[in-house]
Amino acid sequence: MARRDSADLLAFLAVARERSFTRAAAQLGVSPSALSHAMRGLEERLGVRLLTRTTRSVAPTEAGERLARSIGPRFDEIEAEIAALSAVRDRPAGTIRITASEHAAEAVLWPVLERLLPAYPDIHVEVSIDSALTDIVTERFDAGVRLGEQVGRDMISVRIGPDMRMAVAGSPAYFAGREVPRVPADLTSHRCINLRLPTLGGFYVWEFEKHGREVKVRVDGQLAFNAVRPIVTAALAGFGLGFVPEDRIDRYLADGRLVRVLADWCPPFPGFHLYYPSRRQQTPAFALLVAALRHRS
Repeated sequence: MARRDSADLLAFLAVARERSFTRAAAQLGVSPSALSHAMRGLEERLGVRLLTRTTRSVAPTEAGERLARSIGPRFDEIEAEIAALSAVRDRPAGTIRITASEHAAEAVLWPVLERLLPAYPDIHVEVSIDSALTDIVTERFDAGVRLGEQVGRDMISVRIGPDMRMAVAGSPAYFAGREVPRVPADLTSHRCINLRLPTLGGFYVWEFEKHGREVKVRVDGQLAFNAVRPIVTAALAGFGLGFVPEDRIDRYLADGRLVRVLADWCPPFPGFHLYYPSRRQQTPAFALLVAALRHRS
């Protein structure tokens, strides 16, 4: 394969992944027009159209998708092997890309990064906050952080946090003049603050369990958010009941600004895990981060 073809194939992968000449060009350090010209040259040499162009977007054709699926992992393996050569260096180095929810980033990742990174200035960590279940292979992340029950079986999973519990809570002002819910079904007569999750395509159905009995409740109220932090803020302001991870409201329960209900219906469940592909070649920097994050009970 000619050197020119190798460079153009790498450029094609960038366009196919970014779905944009502008973003791919910025990533490659070339102009969009030069990148577009290179792609036309590649298509002419291969004798097949790889990209569909419109005035607003660019996307791979069926042939382009097939080529990207075929060569993408091979170039990724080459990059991983080159990155692994940093093992010969005295200090771990390189960039680690992680996708995680806001909660995981704040509660688990940041405390470790704050301690670890000052001692290793050549390690760079990029954390992408996303509540969706991102495909870390397709999106080229080194690892992801999710609850243990959400990690796929084809991934290596490392526990990085303790068990968690959910908590239903509202402000004293909200409960004034209202009956306190005793069982999950009572929530249907309360104002509740919904959570919209992109992976579900709708609102999260509140899940409870007691003595082996599982109960799911669809709640309703004036407010809905796609993140936990504003739910806590709204609950503190008396707008309804929130259903959030217990550790996000510990301090408010302790100082009385929030009141917890249905605690006996909220058992613990597996906490956060770091996951990554089993075939991934670990760099020294990545191995160091995994060791630092590993939960020790």
